[in-house]
Amino acid sequence: MRVTRRALLAAPAAALARGKSLRIGVMDGVALAPSDPESVAVAARAGCEGIQVTLGRQTTAGHLVMAAPERQRAFLAASKIHRVPIVSTYIDILHVHCLKNDREALRWAAEGIDITRRLEAPILMLVFFGKCALETREEMDAVVGPLKELAREAERAKVILGFENTIRAEDDIRILDAVGSRALQIYYDIGNATNLYHEDPLQALRLLGRNRICQVHVKDKGYLGEGAVDVAGAVKVLEEIGWRGWLVLETGAPSKNKEEDLKRNAAYLRRFVG
Repeated sequence: MRVTRRALLAAPAAALARGKSLRIGVMDGVALAPSDPESVAVAARAGCEGIQVTLGRQTTAGHLVMAAPERQRAFLAASKIHRVPIVSTYIDILHVHCLKNDREALRWAAEGIDITRRLEAPILMLVFFGKCALETREEMDAVVGPLKELAREAERAKVILGFENTIRAEDDIRILDAVGSRALQIYYDIGNATNLYHEDPLQALRLLGRNRICQVHVKDKGYLGEGAVDVAGAVKVLEEIGWRGWLVLETGAPSKNKEEDLKRNAAYLRRFVG
């Protein structure tokens, strides 16, 4: 039986405070270190309300780092103690094994779906960058089959797959339509759009619309507000289209003090989130 749209959207919607459409989260590696449960406490101190957990590269046991039950329990405990929900996960091994041409990537992504479910997170972010970027129409078409397979597994697990990439919004929509599952949505990065592949994020967000976007990464070169990324404009567009969800910081630490720089960037973003 296929999972309904309502069931798929229930988890991320429940994570949002009543009456508050946008909330601020952060990647664990930005707060402290990837796959480190202590990053939850740092996120809380910095004023972030949610955290994205990195699943980690392959370990000697043949599984992702976050497959370890004790590490999952530690994250869940920290999330409860600090009242910082796990709002998504990030499967970084897809920088090594590419879904466009490597069947091994499917195995890792399937494990990522299971870990995401066990972490009680609503979204697994799939990445397509570097050698795994979708650079041609043929490569875009090549990922439709694997994404269909994964979407079926994600539906069963009640997990949304966040499709983060360097392609245009028009191509995103074409791939989503070809896959044909509400379990696949766009994980949009306004920093990458501005600085990496030079798409106008404001136009792209409008084109994608509220029902195709599962979560948003926020970053820029240096501190937020000092580069080319129009953070205020992106927030305004998201509010205009009626989108509700998490803005997840993927910012750097120019001063080398991660916690203080995270506080600064979170405070800047909060100026527009209300």
